[in-house]
Amino acid sequence: MAHQSDLISVDIEKYLKQHEKKSLLRFITCGSVDDGKSTVIGRLLYESKMLFEDQLAAIENDSKKWGTQGGDIDFALLVDGLAAEREQGITIDVAYRFFSTDKRKFIVADTPGHEQYTRNMITGASTADVAVVLIDARKGVLTQTRRHSYLVSLIGVRKVVLAINKMDLVDYSEKVFKQICEEYLDFAKQIGLNDVTPIPLSGLKGDNMLVASEKTPWYHGPTLMGFLETCEVDETRLQQEPFRLPVQWVNRPNLDFRGFCGVITAGMIKPGDKIRAQPSGRESKVARIVTANGDLPLAVAGQSVCITLEDEIDISRGDVISGSDSPAEVADQFEASLVWMHDEPMMPGRSFLMKIGTQTVTASITEPKYKVNVNTMEHLAAKKLDLNEIGVVNLALDRPIAFDPYTSNRDTGGFILINRLTNNTVGAGMLHFALRRSHNIHMQHVDVDKAARAAAKGQRPGVLWFTGLSGAGKSTIANLVEKKLQAMGRHTYLLDGDNIRHGLNKDLGFTEADRVENIRRVSEVARLMVDAGLIVLTAFISPFRSERAMARGLVGESEFIEIHVDTPLNVAEDRDVKGLYKKARRGEIANFTGISSPYEAPERPELRLDTTQMSAEQAADYVIARIRDLGMI
Repeated sequence: MAHQSDLISVDIEKYLKQHEKKSLLRFITCGSVDDGKSTVIGRLLYESKMLFEDQLAAIENDSKKWGTQGGDIDFALLVDGLAAEREQGITIDVAYRFFSTDKRKFIVADTPGHEQYTRNMITGASTADVAVVLIDARKGVLTQTRRHSYLVSLIGVRKVVLAINKMDLVDYSEKVFKQICEEYLDFAKQIGLNDVTPIPLSGLKGDNMLVASEKTPWYHGPTLMGFLETCEVDETRLQQEPFRLPVQWVNRPNLDFRGFCGVITAGMIKPGDKIRAQPSGRESKVARIVTANGDLPLAVAGQSVCITLEDEIDISRGDVISGSDSPAEVADQFEASLVWMHDEPMMPGRSFLMKIGTQTVTASITEPKYKVNVNTMEHLAAKKLDLNEIGVVNLALDRPIAFDPYTSNRDTGGFILINRLTNNTVGAGMLHFALRRSHNIHMQHVDVDKAARAAAKGQRPGVLWFTGLSGAGKSTIANLVEKKLQAMGRHTYLLDGDNIRHGLNKDLGFTEADRVENIRRVSEVARLMVDAGLIVLTAFISPFRSERAMARGLVGESEFIEIHVDTPLNVAEDRDVKGLYKKARRGEIANFTGISSPYEAPERPELRLDTTQMSAEQAADYVIARIRDLGMI
């Protein structure tokens, strides 16, 4: 390695102690594609002497094979590790690198510039103290520059280096530098970035990287490394915030010990301090702060600890232990900023898993308020968010959670949304505040519950959810099943797709967003009817697996029976009782399932009815027999 201290060979223990006491700076490089982010980081690693001889030899060989600089060293290859990145000369994934100087330790995240990888940039920015925004001096401020800068602002990074790179390709022009600075700084003010340090660079040539360049005599500011080594990072700020400990694990090794483990995300705590468990609101005092190295008299933000309490309080994973004098807020509805990170657009009403801190809950976006045009900062009306779009939305959760606004605490205010079926992360967001309705609307206790209503009817309530293509026979079979259940003395109700659209859902069309909302409303009605003790039958195309999963989640696994009326498209189209397929083929009906809109068939339905092999009467008898086997009747 080339960054070495003489102490390494003389007194290794003293060197290691010095190294431990160095402050740590986390920073990211971001900006548009081909702005030179990887090259700048590669040059920093090279110049800071953090490379072994075999790494230098490898990079020289790789530069000959993959490099874009002729026979010279291509510093970007020190960071771009994927074969696809090397072939294209771009960054796809987030690359993390560690290096150090005599003054400070660094962790740098090289984030991709391509628009389709914006989601990866958010990952790198979530823990950064400083953002180095790269701009190609030839191209100036681009859309992706603005998008990344806006995301940096949303994520809460307040210190920005405006690294105007490739100055060697514009003859180190002061005029070009000032023009780009003026344009970017004007935009930065609009998004709340007020601490911006512009630096003219050439990552390839090394100008203003570690030492001031003679080629920019008109520039009198810091070098890039000089800024990174000396910029102030308030490491004590989190320790001065109100105490927060999201519970990651309840440690119960024996009957005499019960501790609550996790990483302190803000504040400090000592034995005897009063705490509040949230969302329950129960209070107690800290008895001990237990660690692997013994009890502590004081613990601060960033430490992993196990806290025991003086009182027995019901606390579970996902709960938050707060200081009783400044507890977190508790709510189940919020306004939040949301960055959409999936190819499928965000649809209001669709159900997701939301992970915030150590808690995982069910969430839905009740209403997109607007999306943001990153070029003009204009707020645009929106019914959905597409990949990489940024908007402000209202969120509704299935239960109250403890939280802080993201501007106060990243850990208790930042969240991700996860697709319930695929487990893909589809969105990342920042909570602003709790909606007033979250505090003003409460569940009212009633003495007559679902069990009592079901017992009075002498049956087990549940939902028979018929799904399939238009013309598959859903309504016909569901109607026959209800007649048979009525003849058996069962209390039922049939919710049919066409009938519902004459009343409750008459305001909805057939766009994907409206279809999602259609099933959401029906699911809520079905849930209420199950609560009333009824056996509910629904006959809807319900084309999307996400909405069917949401409906199942509302009533519970044991009360939901998915019935796939499995009819091939050509058979359903031949029947065409209502003439809808003919109209769809002529283009008179848009978004028609099976023709111009997809149908996502159930993967593991409880019942499958092959209507090419059985009549409607046989299918109905089969359903009755199966639900009897399942214990519903």
